Amino acid sequence: MKEQIMNALKELRKNEKIGFEQTVDLIINLKKFDIKKENVNISVSLPHKVKDYKVAAFLDNKSNLVDTIKRDELKKLTDKKSIKAIAKKYDYFIAVASLMPELAKTLGKYLGPTGKMPVPGRGVIMGDDENSIKKELAKFQGSLRIKSKEPSLKLTIGKESMKDEDIAENVETVYRAVLAVLSKGKDNVRNLILKFTMTKPVKLTFT
Repeated sequence: MKEQIMNALKELRKNEKIGFEQTVDLIINLKKFDIKKENVNISVSLPHKVKDYKVAAFLDNKSNLVDTIKRDELKKLTDKKSIKAIAKKYDYFIAVASLMPELAKTLGKYLGPTGKMPVPGRGVIMGDDENSIKKELAKFQGSLRIKSKEPSLKLTIGKESMKDEDIAENVETVYRAVLAVLSKGKDNVRNLILKFTMTKPVKLTFT
């Protein structure tokens, strides 16, 4: 698997460089996958970080470690426009457990479908002390959210400046994580494609 990814990256790097750093995109095309009945909605921890994510926290007390939305501010979120604005502004959210009922009532239907809703084990903390917040924030740096909206997963898994070995490890990690949640495993995969932002795609054949 890794050898084919490395060969694909070598091929992609033959293209002429352009005036900005390109992203490395992985496309996983699915088959025998009914988007109305099945879905992929997971977060994967990449071995090599691609970008920093914007995280906000619903807490009882303001934190200097993270953008904070306190209990009284959460209660004021009643109109759809402001709720959607917050849901769009941040990539992930964490919340102290005592605020989860209020959070579920206020933002649940907006954060849930996007995979941003805090859940036990990922996003929910028992207290808003500094150590708990730091530990939870670390889980989101280097993670990649994967959510199916069509029978094709289009994912940014690297940057042009990264080492090929690191990009390859990210590809392998994402591919295995997706396979693990597909109902038919490899039988759900039509093909995989690797490309830089402005290059033609290179098809990977390990399925």
